[in-house]
Amino acid sequence: MKKIFTHIKGDVLGGLTAGIVALPLALAFGVSSGLGPSAGLYGAIFLSFFAALFGGTPTQISGPTAPMTAVSMVVIATILSVHNGSIEQALPYILGVFLLSGIFQIALGILGVGKYIKYIPYPVVSGFMTAIGVIILITQIIPVLGYDVKNDAEYIEQFKPLAEEQILEKILVEESKEGLLVLEDFEETIKRAGEVNQASIYEEAVNLAKNNSSGVIGTIKALPRALSNINWIEMILALSTIVIIYGFKKITTAIPSTLVALLIVSGIAIGFGIDYTSIQQIPDGFPKIQWTLFSEFSFMQLFPYILTALTLSLLGAIDSLLTSVVADNLTKTRHLPNKELIGQGIGNSIVAIFGGIPGAGATIRTVVNIQSGGKTRISGMVASLVLLAILLVLSPVASQIPAAVLAGILVTVGIGVMDYKGLNTLSKIPKTEVTVMVVVLLLSVFWNLVYAVGIGLVLASLFFMKKMGDLAKDDARVSTISKEKAWKDETKLSDSFKENVFIKHLSGPLFFGFTSEFVNIATQIPKSASILIIRMNKVPYIDQSGLFALEDVLLDLNEKEIEILIVGIQSQPKYLMKTIGILGELIPEERIFDRFADCKAFIIEEQAKITA
Repeated sequence: MKKIFTHIKGDVLGGLTAGIVALPLALAFGVSSGLGPSAGLYGAIFLSFFAALFGGTPTQISGPTAPMTAVSMVVIATILSVHNGSIEQALPYILGVFLLSGIFQIALGILGVGKYIKYIPYPVVSGFMTAIGVIILITQIIPVLGYDVKNDAEYIEQFKPLAEEQILEKILVEESKEGLLVLEDFEETIKRAGEVNQASIYEEAVNLAKNNSSGVIGTIKALPRALSNINWIEMILALSTIVIIYGFKKITTAIPSTLVALLIVSGIAIGFGIDYTSIQQIPDGFPKIQWTLFSEFSFMQLFPYILTALTLSLLGAIDSLLTSVVADNLTKTRHLPNKELIGQGIGNSIVAIFGGIPGAGATIRTVVNIQSGGKTRISGMVASLVLLAILLVLSPVASQIPAAVLAGILVTVGIGVMDYKGLNTLSKIPKTEVTVMVVVLLLSVFWNLVYAVGIGLVLASLFFMKKMGDLAKDDARVSTISKEKAWKDETKLSDSFKENVFIKHLSGPLFFGFTSEFVNIATQIPKSASILIIRMNKVPYIDQSGLFALEDVLLDLNEKEIEILIVGIQSQPKYLMKTIGILGELIPEERIFDRFADCKAFIIEEQAKITA
């Protein structure tokens, strides 16, 4: 408790800064999801507070994120289509899926699944993250162009016949439930059909048109109409937002460029009385509990979405724990993965009850918090209270923000979330890993995010098993990283050599399942040692996950001024390590040896030069 209050000043400043950074993103993600800006704001408020209170990463700031919003958008669109575009009818089931995903996260934490997240292969994560970026970019094309399907009467007219059919179908379904639908008497049916007017038909047609133009496929289908109906004012507002976000970063990063763009472009649009489309009205006052989630709940209607809820919970877990690792690297601490999952699950469950969209640990907001002085869980709670204060005091002002501004913000989010590190190495990594990444990417964008990840995991596992089978033909023993037991040619080393040099033996393939094992190399090196020898004689294969993990370890050791030498590297690891610059750039050629004896002689010669 004393430690918490020692850091109170830094926590307040960190939370205040993170809350301000979170505001435009929360609004933008809410709009993108389809539930409106208030849903994004509610998600940021409740998740940030409760994930911080119960989670296992003290400095983490949580809220809606790009991956979680992309999946939520699919969930919302799917359930809306089942309920003919009626948000009123669909909302209990949408929130039911979100609540279920939060409960699943709590269960994952209780069952100790957090430690197994590391087994998800890098190509699957890379393909998925890039797909998220592509989905966001495609779905924001129409908002950036300023096209609003609700204002396109000609397009809506096409859906009127189907709208009448849908309305009649609803009447028949309702009467069937009430026991009024009988062959002998259609009077009630005729009466209700007669009450249907052009206004209700048009409203239903608008909902159908919106559903038809939503998502990636819907956007592509509606793009020709959008291009022929560009709203130049909306487009200029969106493009101005994008330019300011990227341009202001070149001036300073001390102030979030996203917030600057939001204030400048919105201020100009409001101040000069420009005719623009604003975001949906943000309700005044404290968020209300969505009682329909319980009063109109039907497990049978929610049952088809159980797998989706589970996938959403797993995605949130991965998203959060990756951010936790970033926080650990910055603060030199270690998070509690299972406790973090429980905290995220509690937060997302409460978010659903109040009608918000789910989220996860947010990397940018967490980094901002840490850099601003945040050190304990109070910072995340402060960030939540900052957003709540904005909601209670400034919601009328926030409701006037141009929708085009949030579209511009989302374009930059889409560009930023893609995994360029993975994309840049596509031509250099094994074809099997490229296949996994591309399959996950394409299936996520054009089919289903949930199934894409599952198929990617299966493919990665099959390819890995095949590779291990091929290796087993040449080497019957495949082991994990060995304990540091001296090899035969290391038995006659002098005491001074042992004191100054630490030898690390790697044995067996370095693949996605073992990356976390050798990430801890730095913690094994004695304080007296300034030289590290990595012996890779027994490493026949390294995949993309192992490659990048090894690169991160070596970069960390390089920053700590530990001299690194590599001995006995085999052909496949050597080729990949050269392609991304580990060998030749990070580790010069003169520090790479085929034999340990040559490495030993090099060190002795270097030490002799220093003492001379």
